[in-house]
This record gives sequence, structure tokens and C-alpha cells, in this order.
Amino acid sequence: MSEYTGLQKRLAGLKAYPDVLADLQGQLAGLLPKDFLVCFSWEQLAQFPRYLKAASVRLDKLRNNPARDAQLMAEWKSLANAWEREALNKRRAGVRDEQVESFRWLLEELRVGLYAQELKTPMPVSVKRLQKIWESRPR
Repeated sequence: MSEYTGLQKRLAGLKAYPDVLADLQGQLAGLLPKDFLVCFSWEQLAQFPRYLKAASVRLDKLRNNPARDAQLMAEWKSLANAWEREALNKRRAGVRDEQVESFRWLLEELRVGLYAQELKTPMPVSVKRLQKIWESRPR
């Protein structure tokens, strides 16, 4: 949790980058809802320190190249927006779709791959690879 606390402090100074601030706040809200300990499996929870570290690495790199961050965020959002629409539709219909749920974790891994490659991901991820997975899923 110290990584989370440090990240929260750093976000307070991010007013010059409102899009990045909103993106990271959204990521943290998705990872750490009030009931996160019962929402996610232990396997998923075990990855959280790496996800939080990747967000911190992203902030380290942001000031040196904000244009690159914006480009990476746009690539990530193209996939995340499609996933969010589908996940919302499934929830509204009362349907639990394991593939849609597992794709959410691929999106978190993609954040690591895009912003903090040095932290490694447990499987190969890229925008192209995730697009292919998303498009090939049964509907």
C-alpha cells in the first residue's frame, strides 16, 4: 500500500496534465474500489503492486515526453473504451462473461507494457495483440 500512498501524493501535483490525472484516477478507482479484497482473486491482487509501480514509472517518464504519454494513452483507450462498452452492456443484461472479465486484466498488463516495460508482463502484450484477441472473441 505504500506504493499506492506515494502515487496518490504524486497525483496531487499533476494539475498540468489533466488527461493523465483523470486516466490514473480512473485506473486506481478500478483497481481499488472499497470492496477490492472481495472483488478480485488473490492471483489478481498479487499483481497490484506491479500495476501501481507501473503507474509510478509512467509519472517518472511523463515530464520528459508528454506527447509520447498522450500517444500511448490514446492507443490504450481505443481498446479500453471498447471493453468498457461491452462490460457495461453485459452487466446491464445480468450476464457474466469470463472473456470480457479476463480482458480487463489484459488491459492492465498492457498499461505495464506501454508505460513500464522494464517491469515485465507475465505474457506478451501489445495493442495489436489485444486488438486481435478482442476481435476474435465470441459474441
